Amino acid sequence: MRHAETVTFGGSALNRAAELRGDKADVLALNENSRSIALWRGKPLICGTNLDQLALLPVSQDLFSEADEPPVPPIFLGQSEDGSALFAHDISAWEPAALDTAAMQQFVDPTQQHHPALPDDHRFVELRGVMAQLSARDAELAATARSIFGWHRSHRFCSNCGAESRMAMSGWQRNCPTCKTSHFPRTDPVVIMLITRGNKVLMGRSPGWPDGMYSLLAGFVEPGETLEAAVRREVYEEAGIRVGAVSYLSSQPWPFPSSLMFGCAGEALNEDITVDPHEIEDALWISREDMLTVFSGQHPTMKPSRKGAIAHFLLRNWLADRLD
Repeated sequence: MRHAETVTFGGSALNRAAELRGDKADVLALNENSRSIALWRGKPLICGTNLDQLALLPVSQDLFSEADEPPVPPIFLGQSEDGSALFAHDISAWEPAALDTAAMQQFVDPTQQHHPALPDDHRFVELRGVMAQLSARDAELAATARSIFGWHRSHRFCSNCGAESRMAMSGWQRNCPTCKTSHFPRTDPVVIMLITRGNKVLMGRSPGWPDGMYSLLAGFVEPGETLEAAVRREVYEEAGIRVGAVSYLSSQPWPFPSSLMFGCAGEALNEDITVDPHEIEDALWISREDMLTVFSGQHPTMKPSRKGAIAHFLLRNWLADRLD
């Protein structure tokens, strides 16, 4: 698929400079030209009148040393084209003056948090709410930092002996001081499928989704399974549809919390849908014409998939006949 890397969170050609992780990155953090992004409880710091830019702050920003005690070590993300270093700091221990905890539990958190030490147009914002507005580089940096910090929070203890491990290699490793085991960031492979039969595409929805929200079927790849086999298994389990030929289209890092979505196309061998209620809530076939109505926002019951998600990307390219 020629447009594969234009998907959100992909295609910015970030130089991750893995050879500099460790002591060399610590030296770079002292350079006045180095910059850092900030995250608060998974929400990146966004700036600009339209909240469409990732805020890049000096690594010496007081915010980073005051928010946590002791401060959480930064993650080295890579280098900009001019050679300056890029980091990420997590200030999740900061407590805003007031929090709308009920609103924060919504499917997509609409709240914004402002730190008093920052300009008024700097806000911590749910990444899913602004991902389609960010540049490719900003989106990749935010997604990478969110995934890595999420991994550190959920993998504090050594899976080999149970002792608390320590961050190492500029955030890209955890080492156990007790049994000396090293642990590395986890990424979960997921297939998401554009299943078609003639002029129709298969759509489904999970329990708890907002009214009118449908998407392409998706599921985790199991150990010992190919992507093609995972596509066929998941579609049959969820909707009772047999799938024939399967092809790869595009991939997307999905930092919620840390998945790699493999976008695939599949040809359905039957049309009769049998939904497994333990898997999904509903599934149906949508014609190309009806999907155009969905994308225009005029469909009576179905809402368009969220911009920035790979489902939206695949459906849009299917409608434009650009899956080659």
